Amino acid sequence: QVQLVESGGGLGQPGGSLRLSCATSRSIFSINTMAWYRQAPGKQRELVATITTGGSTRYADSVKGRFTISKDNAKNTLYLQMNSLKPEDTAVYYCKASLGVFDSWGQGTQVIVSS
Repeated sequence: QVQLVESGGGLGQPGGSLRLSCATSRSIFSINTMAWYRQAPGKQRELVATITTGGSTRYADSVKGRFTISKDNAKNTLYLQMNSLKPEDTAVYYCKASLGVFDSWGQGTQVIVSS
C-alpha cells in the first residue's frame, strides 16, 4: 500500500492553468502505474490520465492537448498540469497508485473553473 496526498486544487479561470501535485509515501519509481481521476458533482469518477513506470502516458479525449501528467522520481511526486481550463473541468481530482493488484487513492483535491 502507498499513501497519497494531493494538493494544488482551487479556483481557476476559464482559459487559465492549475497544477496538481500528488505526494507518495514510497518510491514512485516502484509503482507500476499512476493516474489522475476526477469526479464531477452527480457524475461517475472518470479517468483523466495515466503514466507508467517507464513514462508512457495516456489521456482522456476530453483533456488531450490541454493536460499533462508527469512525475518526479526524486521527489516521489506525481503532477497534473492543467492548461486551457474549461468550466467542465470542475471536479474533485484524485490520484491513484497501482502496485500489483492493489490500488491506493488519495483524498482528492477540489478544482473549480469559473469566472
